[in-house]
This record gives sequence, structure tokens and C-alpha cells, in this order.
Amino acid sequence: MCKPKFIRNDCSLRSYACINKYTGKVKQHCVIKILHPLLFVWIIPFFCISSAHALNLSDVEQITKQNDYISKARQFRGDALRESAIADAQLPDPQLNLGLFNLPTDDFDINSEPNTQLRFGVSQSFPRGKTLAIKEKQTKWAGNAEYQLSSDEVAKSIRSVREYYLNLYYQISAQEIINESRQYFAQLVDIVESYYRVGRVNQQDLLRAQLELSRLDDRVIELKTKEDLARAELSKWLDDKAFEPIEKEYPTLPALISQQEIINSLVDHPSIQAEDSMVSFFDEGVAIAREQYKPGWSIGVEYRKRFGDNNDGSDREDQAAAMVKFDLPIFTDQRQDRRLAASQHQVSAAKFVRSDKLQSLRQAVLRDYANWTRLSERTALYEARLVPEANANAHASLTAYQSGVTEFTTLARARITQLNVRLDSLRAKTERSSAHARLLYLAEGVL
Repeated sequence: MCKPKFIRNDCSLRSYACINKYTGKVKQHCVIKILHPLLFVWIIPFFCISSAHALNLSDVEQITKQNDYISKARQFRGDALRESAIADAQLPDPQLNLGLFNLPTDDFDINSEPNTQLRFGVSQSFPRGKTLAIKEKQTKWAGNAEYQLSSDEVAKSIRSVREYYLNLYYQISAQEIINESRQYFAQLVDIVESYYRVGRVNQQDLLRAQLELSRLDDRVIELKTKEDLARAELSKWLDDKAFEPIEKEYPTLPALISQQEIINSLVDHPSIQAEDSMVSFFDEGVAIAREQYKPGWSIGVEYRKRFGDNNDGSDREDQAAAMVKFDLPIFTDQRQDRRLAASQHQVSAAKFVRSDKLQSLRQAVLRDYANWTRLSERTALYEARLVPEANANAHASLTAYQSGVTEFTTLARARITQLNVRLDSLRAKTERSSAHARLLYLAEGVL
């Protein structure tokens, strides 16, 4: 005999499964209501093709790179600073001077006084020392820091989506494992019910079997909630694609290098490269402060138009002038000295920030590599011993229960243990992959 139960099937309009309560085998049957032969031709390919492609980790990574808006923003900031660097290297705009000098105020007659002049001139200022060239380099270092931070943002996003995807994979796979156990417990309820009818077991065994079945339903609901949360996290990068089906095959990640190789490569990590750029940025600030001890200067030429006539009736001659102006950086103790000291403190602060960042990354490598190593050992232990032993224990408990040697509580405990061991094995495997993903981020400088 078999107990029919309707289940979901992607390639059918309606399906049901029969569970043989003695063998535990599941048979699926498809029932399709055909209104027209053409409808049959179109519907079947539609349902089967629509689920042909499932979202895999490679797809997730590619979409993330396209939708990482923070990274794109930093890229544009770097472009903006690169353009600004070119502008920073240019001389200030020349100045045009135009004025009327020595105009008498009694009659405002420009021809009455010999010293009344209309002056027209152009002047150009030059900043102190090599300030412009240094400012150009300083702005370029700031832009380079933004480019490095853009690369770091992409690496962080890839790390995050890998962990979220692995978590999503666990939630979905755990549901499948529990659903397999649920089929067994549903079968077990039928067996206990048949034993109860003939008086082989008491009612408590039947109630316990039904209770375990309900608890499995509760665990599935909990996993579905966590699945929804994982998809919501992925939607930041994937939008609606986060809610598509994912591949059933376990996601694979690029191979890892050794712990020491990762530590040695940290100086090439994008986040450290960004800190190096900021140190260089403040170093250029020190150079600019040193240039302020040099004088700035400007040059100008001027044409002076004179009005009226000389005493002998001849026209007054026009005049020209050339000028050079210099700064006099004499009193430097309260200005130049203070700014030089401030810029040197900025360099020291930037170096300490870099050192702290490097130490934090090194700490993360040691932590995640230790975690990855121990989880690898746990995964191997589950695959080699715990899962086979839990399966054997569950099978032995079923045989003993059918023979009347053991109680139902022992059988139920064995089956729950088998389920938990399978879930723990999957959890250890996905946590190991999550640690792997974090280590790949830390090794970004060489990958």
C-alpha cells in the first residue's frame, strides 16, 4: 500500500508522491490536464526550460562586480582627483590692471594736470618654490588612494556575497535534508500506527512519532526564514536575481595559498596600498610646507597713457613700467615652522594608521586560517566517521525496534541524531568555505 501525497514538481502542472510505508521508496506520478494538443506542446517545454538555468556562485560574483556602486563612486572620485591634479600644477591666472590715476577732483579734467595717467598692465604671480609640482603629486596620491579603495570595495563585496551565497546554500540544502527525514518520520508514523492498532506499541509511541514530525516542520519553517534573510542580503547586489533558484552542486572557490604567503602579501593588499598612498600624500604636504620658506614672486608690465600738452604745446609722452614683487618670509616661527610641524605630525599619524591596518589584516589571516584548518579537520571527520556511524546507528535502531528489542524513544533519538549529524556536517563544510572566502579576500594582493 502507499499513501498519496501531493508534492511540488517543476516540470509538471500537478504531481503526487506515493511513500511505501515498508520500503520507504518514493514514487512520483505526473498528472497533466490537457485542454488542447497545442497546449501540451507549449506548456511542457516552458516549465522545464524555465528552471533549466540556476544561479551559481560565478554568476553572483559577476553581477556583484557590475552592481558595486560604492566601488564605482570611488573610481569616479579617483578620476576627479586625477583631473584636479592637472589643474593644481598650473600657474595662477594672470591679472589685468586698469586704472585712472591722479585725476584732479576740482574739475575732473584729465588734461589739466601733467601727472594724470590711464594705466593698463598685466601681472603674473609665481607660488613659492616648487609648490605647484608638489601639489600635483599630492593630489595624484589622493586619487591613487581612491583607486585602491575602489578595488578593496569590490573585493569586500565579493567576500560578502560568497558568504551570503554559502549561507543560502546551507539553508536550502538543510531543508532538503530535513524533508528527507520528514518522509522517513511520516513513514514511521504509519508503521507505529499500524503497530498500535494490533497492540504491539502504546499510544505514547504514536504521539512521539507525530511530535517529531511536527518538530521537523518547525525546523523547516525556521530554515525558510533564514533563507529569505539570506536572499534579502544578496539582493543588495543582485536585485531580483537574489530570489531565483540556485545550483544544487556545492559552490567551489579558488584555491588557497599558504598562511605565510598570505601574510607576506598583505603589503600588496588594496587597503594597505591605499594607506601607503595616504602616507605619500602627507609626505608631499611636508614638502609643500618646506617650500613656504622660499619667497613667492610676481612680475608685471604696465603701459601709462598721459593726457594734455606740455608747456610748449607738444603732446605729453606716454610711459611704461615693469615690476617685480617678492615675499619676505622672515618671521617664520609662528607660521612656516608651525605648518611644517603640523604636516610632519600628519605623516606620523598616517604611518600609524597603516601599521594598525596591517596588524589587523595579519590578525585576520591567523584567525581565519586557524578556523579554516580546524573546520577542514571537522569536515573530514564527519565524512569519514560521524556520518557513516550515525547512519549505521539509525539502521541498527530501526532493526532493533522492528524486532521488539528496543523502544521507540531510542529509535527516534537515533534518527534525530542522524539528522543532526548530517546538518552539522553540512554546516561545518559551509563554515569552512566561508573562512576560505575571507582568506581569499586577505590574499587579494596576489590573487
